[in-house]
This record gives sequence, structure tokens and C-alpha cells, in this order.
Amino acid sequence: MCDQTFVAATFGPCESCGNASPLMNIYIKTDPINYCSFCVEMMACEGLQRGETLATLKTESQSLKKRLDEERNKLNDVELHQVAEKVEVLGALSIKTKRVLKGHGNKVLCMDWCKDKRRLVSSSQDGKVIVWDAFTLNKEHGVTLPCTWVMACAYAPSGCAVACGGLDNKCSVFPLSLDKNENLSAKKKSVAMHTNYLSGCTFTNSDMQILTSSGDGTCALWDVESGQLLQSFHGHTADVLSLDLAPSETGNTFVSGGCDKKANVWDMRSGQNIQSFENHESDINCVKYYPSGDAFASASDDATCRFYDLRADREVAVYQKDSVIFGASSVDFSMSGRLLFAGYNDYTINVWDVLKGSRVSILYGHENRISRVRVSPDGTALCSASWDNTLRIWA
Repeated sequence: MCDQTFVAATFGPCESCGNASPLMNIYIKTDPINYCSFCVEMMACEGLQRGETLATLKTESQSLKKRLDEERNKLNDVELHQVAEKVEVLGALSIKTKRVLKGHGNKVLCMDWCKDKRRLVSSSQDGKVIVWDAFTLNKEHGVTLPCTWVMACAYAPSGCAVACGGLDNKCSVFPLSLDKNENLSAKKKSVAMHTNYLSGCTFTNSDMQILTSSGDGTCALWDVESGQLLQSFHGHTADVLSLDLAPSETGNTFVSGGCDKKANVWDMRSGQNIQSFENHESDINCVKYYPSGDAFASASDDATCRFYDLRADREVAVYQKDSVIFGASSVDFSMSGRLLFAGYNDYTINVWDVLKGSRVSILYGHENRISRVRVSPDGTALCSASWDNTLRIWA
């Protein structure tokens, strides 16, 4: 089977044998089919050469994977912190809470900055999406979705729309206007539909396309105007929890991470998985590109953050301490790429020196786990969202 993803178990007639039984919704290339487990196994056995079994093929694939790892390790000649030994140590950081944004009635699950460096959007378990002015703390727009757990939100590049979604399995886009009393719900446009919860969304370099990730194990690219599916990405074997678009004008790649402990890099044009990294020991909660686009970082429930060089095709640094035992939920880089901000489930934000691998600061203030950290587009501030129902602006 080529490019398969198990999405959900349902009950009904098998499209192969016709028997009523639990079904596996799988993809052959991009075509969904519903087969029972027996027919899936029979299909997997089709085309096997004489003497071949699924067990021998599995053994062969594992040996090939081992050889690939060995070839990778031959290139692993030096660690990042060794290269950075002659780089100057960072001075003491003075980062403090400058604003606290209160207005959500439950856990804040996501936030995103507008390109104007002033406004931001947040979504919450209370079912609300709020657009804020981070300078004045004013709420400029508010909309209540028909479901709770709005797990994803994103600002459009133009600043004229926001996208959001969660347990409704949809990604909805709301156009914003200067009239703050306007009913945004009336203008809602449902763009994307998954078969499980929406975990992440981000606009591409225009307002016309949006990229989504979902608990159904897939990512997808959609046309905002028509709601048409432009490309689907199958390769994760469990919930996809996060995605991030490569930071370039012609960004044709993105990275995703999920509950299968994998971080996958995708080609948006072909839908192919072009690189895969499996270094974490637990769910990957967040992935974020380095400002140059040549690397990315990941945050995981295994209490580590990891840094991957795409050109070297390997992990080059791990950010961890024995005293850090709680999972990392979100990461973002400073504008220069020297600092990595990581939010943890112990209510703190740790600041890591990307080159040296050392922790340079801890930010205290939140009273529950951090769900999101994002550096402002101009790099002058950091916003954090938390399960304590608030957002904080740090500078």
C-alpha cells in the first residue's frame, strides 16, 4: 500500500468484501477507502514475491532503516555546542511581564500575532476567539464558536481575517472589519473539514490558502475562497498536533509533529514527506522553523526541546536539564535565532541559548501550564497563552 494513513474506525459494509464489520478508513495515494481488517491484510499481501511474507519485508525495512541511521551517523562529526565554544556567552536577560490580557473564561489554548506587530488573536476552551490590541489591552473583536476547545487560531497575512477551529473538526475563517460591533459569526466561512479535531492552522503567504493539521493524522492545504482541498499530506500514524510553514516568500515546505513522536517535513506542491525525524520519546506538541528556514525546533512531552539541521538531515542539539521534568508544550525563536523560548507544563517559560545549549533564563508569572509562546513579528515582545485563562506580553 502506498502512502497509507489509518484515520478512524467506523462500522459498516466493507468496500471490498461487503461484510458488515469495523472499518479502517485508509488512503491509497489521496483516495479514501473503507476496508475491514481482513481485506486490509489481504491487500497488503498482494504483489508479494515467492517466499516473501510481511514479516520478511518488515525485517528488511528495519535493516534498511538501520543502514540509513549508520550513514547519518558517519556525518555526525561534531555537536553544535562544540562549534559554539568560541562564541561569547550571553549576558543576563531582563525580560518581565508588561501586559496581562484577561477576558477568556477558560483555558487559553492558542494565540497568533498579526503582522502589524500590535494585534493578536487568541482562542480558548470557553469557545471564544478574541482579537486584542496588545498595546491598550482592548478587545477589538470577539466571536463565540458552536463548540468548546477552540484549539487553533491564526491571523491572515493581510490582517483582515482570522482562522480558527477545534473540536468541531472544521477550520473557519472570519473577515475582520473596522466596525467593532459587527457580528462576525454572520460572515463565518467554513473552509476546511477533517474527520477529527483541528489541532493547528496557518495561512500560507497569502490570505487565499490555509494549511491545517488534525487529530485524524493528516495535514491539508485548502483554498479559502472555495473551500476546496488542494493537497493532503499522509504519513503520520497518530494525531498531528502542530505544524509550521517555512519562513520564506516562496515557502513550499512545512514541518509537522504529532503523537507518533515524529517530526515530518513536507513538500506542499507534491504532498510528499521529504524528511522525517524520530528522536523524541513522547508526543511532539510543537514544531517551529528557525528564522533562516534551514532548521527547526520541536517541543515534546518527554521534557526536552530538540533542534534539527535540515541540510545535515539530523538532530544537532537537545535542550534539557535534570531539573526540568515536565513536558514542553510550545517553542519559538527570537528574531536572531540565538534564543529559544519554550513553554512548559510546570507554568514556566525557559529561555535557552540555541548555540550553547544552556538555559539562560526562566520566566515566572503564569499560574497554570503554558499552551503557546510566540515572538512578535518585530522581535520586541513575547506573548504566552496559558491554561490560567490569561495571556501575558513579555519584553
